[in-house]
Amino acid sequence: MHPTPLLDMVDAMEPKPWRERIADEDELLEQLNRLASESAARRAQALRDGVEELGSIAEVARDLGKSWQAIDQALRRDQRKQASAEGATTTE
Repeated sequence: MHPTPLLDMVDAMEPKPWRERIADEDELLEQLNRLASESAARRAQALRDGVEELGSIAEVARDLGKSWQAIDQALRRDQRKQASAEGATTTE
């Protein structure tokens, strides 16, 4: 078979089949969710460090210009996530 540069270009310009596009987007969403989860855990640790340094959630909230409820919720979400991860069983 002889190379056909123009036809090769046309093939390259055709969109991916929809199933492939969905698989690609699913993979991207998984990566983004993992990154967001890791970021939330690091943020919660920074908030705990702030509570340790300043003495209370309210002081951290004041320092950051946020409500104490927002800080408390972020810390509780991380606690629940850690507790569920510790309680998870492995398949080893």
